[in-house]
Amino acid sequence: MATPLLKPGTEAASQAVEPTSPVAQFGPDAPLMMDAGVELAPWQIAYQTAGTLNAERSNAVLVCHALTGDQHVANTHPVTGKPGWWERLVGPGKPVDTDRYFVICANVVGSCMGTTGPASLDPATGRAYGLDFPLVTIRDMVRGQAMLLDRLGIKDLFLCIGGSMGGMQVLQWAASYPERVFAAMPIATGARHSAQNIAFHEVGRQAILADPNWHGGRYLDVGTRPAKGLGVARMGAHITYLSEPALHRKFGRRLQDRDAPTFSFDADFQIESYLRHQGITFVERFDANAYLYLTRAMDYFDLAADHGGVLANAFRGTKTRFCIMSFTSDWLFPTADSRAIVHALNAAAAPVAFVEVESDKGHDAFLLDEPAMTSAARGFIAAAARERGL
Repeated sequence: MATPLLKPGTEAASQAVEPTSPVAQFGPDAPLMMDAGVELAPWQIAYQTAGTLNAERSNAVLVCHALTGDQHVANTHPVTGKPGWWERLVGPGKPVDTDRYFVICANVVGSCMGTTGPASLDPATGRAYGLDFPLVTIRDMVRGQAMLLDRLGIKDLFLCIGGSMGGMQVLQWAASYPERVFAAMPIATGARHSAQNIAFHEVGRQAILADPNWHGGRYLDVGTRPAKGLGVARMGAHITYLSEPALHRKFGRRLQDRDAPTFSFDADFQIESYLRHQGITFVERFDANAYLYLTRAMDYFDLAADHGGVLANAFRGTKTRFCIMSFTSDWLFPTADSRAIVHALNAAAAPVAFVEVESDKGHDAFLLDEPAMTSAARGFIAAAARERGL
């Protein structure tokens, strides 16, 4: 089998082929049935675990990652060397306590950290799939996670938790497998992607497609990558993760390493330098095609549309316990989106708590140090654990 030509230092590409994670492999006899009408096989899913599964197998927690996240939720990232992306919430003594619970976090289908996606090798050609990979949905991601849990011998979950795209997965889990989810905590998310969010994603995708190094999605074959396009996509998206107060507090109109404007298009302002740094560092750990696929999966997500246009129907008869959480300054998934989910759960007579956290940190607040979020998560999870008998 031929090896794709990888540009030296393209860590995202190497992790797609040889991930620094356990991997569950599924052969032709266990295809992933995808909403695009494709049976994906063979395929694999990369994951990380922390903690110990108890004898009753009743203490499993599934953490679902966001768009640019991965399975390295509570361990050092193999590419960046940084701590896990949710170590504020997951770990010994944390709300998701790895001394009490068995935590699983899997890289989603269509991503680039070891689960099959557009940067993975197509066994039919020996090259990266590129755009030959089928389009992915949130429901496909959840089906893949369910197959992983089956492989691990885990019948049901004590808790399913995640933010943003991870929160979409939590909602999909509760809708698709209500009997397998004891408690669910979707954070900073919505039951569908808004037109505004789709528009922001399209701008990012067009930046990638317009990069001459994209090569119609075949950049790995020629040992290059659309770094400029992906970097711009990341810059634009990152703005949506923040809030105007947070940007003003961190940067204001302060100049970057200079006392006066240069009267050029250099990064005169600190915010410009910050965004350029975000773009540069992102391209070292993420695959451009995966970004196209995952943003599209979020765009397609509309849980009500999948249930006759009535969101409450997605949760009818569920016994899952819910805690829905939003942040006051999140304009990507505003509190109104969370309230719509709460209203649907109320209409379905589902047990639900709702927490709106006062924060000026924007959408990214769910990843940051927010004591009110941590406290609410700790309380909900502890109460659910008592009901579960853990």
